[in-house]
Amino acid sequence: MAYTSKAYQKAINILERRRETATLDANIRKAEILNKLPEIDEIQSKLSAIGISISKCFFDKEHNEAEIKKLEAASLALQRKREEILNANGYSMDALSEQYICPICKDTGYFNNRMCSCHKEILKENERNNLRNIAPLDECTFEAFDVRYYPETAMDNGVSPREKAEKILENCRIYAQKFNEHSPNLIFMGKTGLGKTHLSLAIANVAINRGYSVVYGTSQNILSDLQNENFGRTDKNLYNEFDVLNTDLLILDDLGTEFKNSYSLACLYNIVNTRLLKKKPTIISTNYDYNQLNDVYDMRITSRIAGEYSTLVLEGNDIRYIK
Repeated sequence: MAYTSKAYQKAINILERRRETATLDANIRKAEILNKLPEIDEIQSKLSAIGISISKCFFDKEHNEAEIKKLEAASLALQRKREEILNANGYSMDALSEQYICPICKDTGYFNNRMCSCHKEILKENERNNLRNIAPLDECTFEAFDVRYYPETAMDNGVSPREKAEKILENCRIYAQKFNEHSPNLIFMGKTGLGKTHLSLAIANVAINRGYSVVYGTSQNILSDLQNENFGRTDKNLYNEFDVLNTDLLILDDLGTEFKNSYSLACLYNIVNTRLLKKKPTIISTNYDYNQLNDVYDMRITSRIAGEYSTLVLEGNDIRYIK
């Protein structure tokens, strides 16, 4: 999965804060228990002494197995007594230890040299939060996509906009469920307010849940930020070229709304062409049809989109007005 170094670092920071909190809470809880129950402090001291004695026995070339077993039995007895005292006073048996959010990896993020599921969930949630800051991710699900807003009246080809929307919805659902780093590219076409962004974000929702990184943005914002990055105009850009070119899924929304100049066209070509060469999936949405795209963009761009993207055309009336 092509998460950014920034995303990994953010996850590591969260895990570090979890461990720090667990240690701080344990120290406070331990001080409270030892102050309230001095017999626990005595048991802790005896357990420490037994531990030292067992260690000495192991380092002794002529260590006595019987003595070690005797010490281990004494240790177990003290531990049981400690648990009884803690339970009798309303504390759990592990009250003196750190209580981690993830007991499997103890909030380190790794278990048996593999990334723990908690670490993966943090990365996923970070991806969701990144998109939530710029798009209505939680509202844009497949379940919330209502085909009843599309006309039932058949068009010239005998298919109604509603039937078409139903088929596109199902295709997008299957696409999302099977999504991987080399999934096909998609382009949504249709007038304003027909659900192109909704379906794009619904796919993003599922892709994130399956552990893939997603970069979403309008063509205007992405191309503007990349231009600013290239010319060093600001260091507060939301998007950067590396992430746009290497994320598992790029969603380029509202193609055609960006300010067009020689740089933006060159930048768009680089995005489309580079991701095709890397075989990384891109989803584009636009209000243009192919004739309009040919009027606005270089043939090097439109021919690649026409030849390498699956086209999904939504038809009907602006759903925002209907709602």
